[in-house]
Amino acid sequence: MSEHEASTTRPEESPSSLHLEAGEKSSLLLRLKRAQGQIGGVIRMIEDGRDCTDIVTQMAAVSKALDRVGFAVIAASLKQCLTEDSTAERMDTASLEKLFLSLA
Repeated sequence: MSEHEASTTRPEESPSSLHLEAGEKSSLLLRLKRAQGQIGGVIRMIEDGRDCTDIVTQMAAVSKALDRVGFAVIAASLKQCLTEDSTAERMDTASLEKLFLSLA
């Protein structure tokens, strides 16, 4: 198996695997790619010796973008949890709280 094949092979899904609709997945990936570009911009700013205020402002934008992706994933997970049948393994309140707080 080539390195590319290994990186695109999906691991076994666990009962808590997140299933996203195509539109939701596209939106999350677009946000992540935008954040990836912003991170590249921050790296270039640091390499170029740009103003500290500009760097921190851009880093705050990256952080906000990543937080929004995290909240969107949690929201999708909650939606999935509420719409699946009651026999599915569900996440308890403490675990959900821990997820939310990890983004705070």
